[in-house]
Amino acid sequence: MRIDVLHRTQRLDDTPEQVFPFFADAANLDAITPPLLRFSTLTPGPIVMRTGTVIQYALRLHGVPMRWTSVIQAWEPPYRFIDVQLRGPFGLWHHEHRFAPTGDGGTLMTDHVHHGVGWGPAGALARRLFVLGDVERIFDHRARVIPGLLAADVAARAAGDAADHPGIDDGRAGAGDTADVAGSARPR
Repeated sequence: MRIDVLHRTQRLDDTPEQVFPFFADAANLDAITPPLLRFSTLTPGPIVMRTGTVIQYALRLHGVPMRWTSVIQAWEPPYRFIDVQLRGPFGLWHHEHRFAPTGDGGTLMTDHVHHGVGWGPAGALARRLFVLGDVERIFDHRARVIPGLLAADVAARAAGDAADHPGIDDGRAGAGDTADVAGSARPR
């Protein structure tokens, strides 16, 4: 399997402490994914994000319905987290999200993704025909929509209207957690 790397950076207007809660809410992935993929989170919310959280999604790739299961491999608020596909359309999906202060009150958001298709010669053909372009278009879409969605989220939090946001877990298990934790799901 050939491994490809996507590396994107984007400057955001708010601090990592203001930006990170938007990305800590797994439901926001639905909002930043292109509508064509019909992406939806299947894991009931609120999802408490921390190392080991397992999240299930449904999507359509070129009209074909698929499921995607990921695990949060690293969780370091407000600066970094990693999600890894356990089951889904890729042979490998390892996505590191970084949020670094810019020194002027902003954040440099970095996405670093290692991905590979698998599936032998059919996967190699799919990679050339679809996958590389699809991944680029998904991250192009994210770059366009994140600033507006993030600005609304930060403003809502600043106004104290964040009751429907799950917040950031401090890493300790607590009552009411709804997402699975690694060990309850096995890679397939």
